[in-house]
Amino acid sequence: MMNKYTASTYGDSVAGIYDQLYGDIDQNAVSTLIDLARGGRALELGIGTGRIALPLYHAGLEIHGIDASHAMTDRLKAKPGGQDIPILHGDFAEFNLDLKFDLIYVVFNTFFGLQTQSDQVECFINIANHLSLNGVFVIEAFVPDMSRYDDNQTVRMVNITDDDLRFEVTQIDPLKQQVSSKLIHITESGTRMYPVKLRYAWPAELDLMAKIAGLEIRHRWGSWQKNELTIKDEQHISVYSLAE
Repeated sequence: MMNKYTASTYGDSVAGIYDQLYGDIDQNAVSTLIDLARGGRALELGIGTGRIALPLYHAGLEIHGIDASHAMTDRLKAKPGGQDIPILHGDFAEFNLDLKFDLIYVVFNTFFGLQTQSDQVECFINIANHLSLNGVFVIEAFVPDMSRYDDNQTVRMVNITDDDLRFEVTQIDPLKQQVSSKLIHITESGTRMYPVKLRYAWPAELDLMAKIAGLEIRHRWGSWQKNELTIKDEQHISVYSLAE
């Protein structure tokens, strides 16, 4: 019987192979976040193994992080510079660091790890309370695409090599906008399953959450190269600031 899915479930299960699966870094993401921080203090929501945070730290930014999974942040702390990054362990739906930040960011669909619309709105409100006067909040997330699903489910090949096979089995609840997935990893040594649960939102819904929190959209790009978002783009990078 599967344990209840919590804020740390995904990170605790996948920490051992996370960098192997997702270790490649988009240098455009790093450079864009550095530019948006303007040399100030930055906070990453869902800092994980430090895939993005550490390059920002080594570029000279003051980085703080929040993550629910000790297994993920233990990987971060074992890397050069990882011990120097202050980390708050917990769900980033609700936090209080008693600090203001010039940049708050959440990447790689991690914002959707908040399981309800209420939690997502609460997160926006907390972000607004932690932004400096000229600070920005950056979210990288997928653009929902219902055409991927047949009868609200899908099976998708992720990777196949001589040594392993990875595929993803997904079911969605379009009324709650929730996705339940299992990444299935098969090797000669056995089979592992990694659970993922998300609550997706369209860009327009995120903008409404931002408005409730006193934020407004400043930029919306289709990639970290800052090209304008089009209907063909599968992800968006949205930049919010305090409303004037």
